Amino acid sequence: MADTADSVQSFFKKHWKGYKEFWGERFSILDNYSRYLETDPSWSEADIQEFIASDPVHGPTLKTCRDTAKIAAVGSVVGAFSTAAFSWKYSRSPHGAALSFGAGAVFGWTFGQEIASHWYQLYRKDPMAAQVKFLEWWDLKRQ
Repeated sequence: MADTADSVQSFFKKHWKGYKEFWGERFSILDNYSRYLETDPSWSEADIQEFIASDPVHGPTLKTCRDTAKIAAVGSVVGAFSTAAFSWKYSRSPHGAALSFGAGAVFGWTFGQEIASHWYQLYRKDPMAAQVKFLEWWDLKRQ
């Protein structure tokens, strides 16, 4: 019995290793971003405020990005509850209301993000550069 479990486990391990190598070769470009994707998000609000105060170029952009995310979160909540309520009012279907709750959250986030981006004119700034600079600053601070 133990032999079959080991053989099945080794079968899956062998195939998983093959798939991992296969897709790793095709998406090797992601290795450039691994230091940003595998970060330990243990920074605090005080660290973020310190970066915003210390960097006159990327600090205001990061603050704007954070404000944009807050507006998008509000849009997500409004979208989720309004579509779920509309669905429940006209269908009285629990699964339909749950699905419309999820879809409304996604659509509300998207529309909230777009509205906030235009409101804060985020298209004129480089939000990714500000976030990368913050992560680099955070790495230097931790060392």
